[in-house]
Amino acid sequence: MDTSRDTLLKADELGRIEMTERGGVPVIRRDIVAARWWARSFARRAAAREARALAKLDGIDGVPALLGWNGHELLRGYIAGAPMQQAQPRDKAYYRDALRLLARLHRRGIVHNDLAKEPNWLVRIDGRPALVDFQIAWTRGRRGPLFRLLAREDVRHLLKHKRTYCPQALSARQRAILGTPAPHARVWRATGKRLYKLIARRVFGYWDNEGQGRVRD
Repeated sequence: MDTSRDTLLKADELGRIEMTERGGVPVIRRDIVAARWWARSFARRAAAREARALAKLDGIDGVPALLGWNGHELLRGYIAGAPMQQAQPRDKAYYRDALRLLARLHRRGIVHNDLAKEPNWLVRIDGRPALVDFQIAWTRGRRGPLFRLLAREDVRHLLKHKRTYCPQALSARQRAILGTPAPHARVWRATGKRLYKLIARRVFGYWDNEGQGRVRD
């Protein structure tokens, strides 16, 4: 591997994420070995969860392909585009296609669970949506009441972004969904969210919905 072509995208206590090349093709590499010793077990479990999710979503346009996972390094396909907070999609077609993409995920028994973060939504070169970062995805496949609750939250988080960038395209039903967060979401906002933000900022260097993390020395 020609490391001179590696581009660091993110480095924090959970490891490093780089753009590199394999066989002349750009890929995204998540390096678990680079994680802090106290976070390595969690980082490995999160990467394994992402690998399971990507394997179950194989063939879906708008989701990175799983190229490899050996317990230390996860390789996934590269999707050209810009994160939502940079591209700020204002075309209602983007959100229509994003809802269809979520429906495909849910039909495969996968819930993303982290779609409040704008960097997890990409706007591709042709304007279509894509999703990345499946580290905390639901991968059990069983579609019972809890699955349906979490899947609805995936949709609600997408609609929150639509409200930010394309509010005029919200339907009455979508506004109703926005106005009725799931019970666990209401509890989270009232109790754990403030502590989460404190830990995310002080330990991992995350700020609000940017989700970028700091580049660790």
